[in-house]
Amino acid sequence: MLNSDQTEIDLPPTHSESESVFSDCGGGRAGSAEDAGGVGLCAQSRITEPGEAVKKDLQHLSREERRRRRRATAKYRTAHATRERIRVEAFNMAFAELRKLLPTLPPDKKLSKIEILRLAICYISYLNHVLDV
Repeated sequence: MLNSDQTEIDLPPTHSESESVFSDCGGGRAGSAEDAGGVGLCAQSRITEPGEAVKKDLQHLSREERRRRRRATAKYRTAHATRERIRVEAFNMAFAELRKLLPTLPPDKKLSKIEILRLAICYISYLNHVLDV
């Protein structure tokens, strides 16, 4: 699970595996940075991973904005939906088990969740009354 400072933004690599990030800086050949196209690549900041640039761009955002961006990703939404589905299934199974323990006529009558809870309260009160007498 990611903390609030991490992001899930995937960027394509900025160079191929056979190239080096520093290949235009005269590594192993004589010449200046201007020989590599006049851009002066050696003077630029050397970011080795694309994710680092994204992290630097997101540092100015508030914690809440970073959280919103992370939650907007498809991967996060899918994981959240899966967790919610599992939670609801467990919740429904617990109601089904409670329903089996409650006496009703007819025994297989379909009850809503609120009816199950109200019937359970009444049944527990009845059992307490029986034990007290």
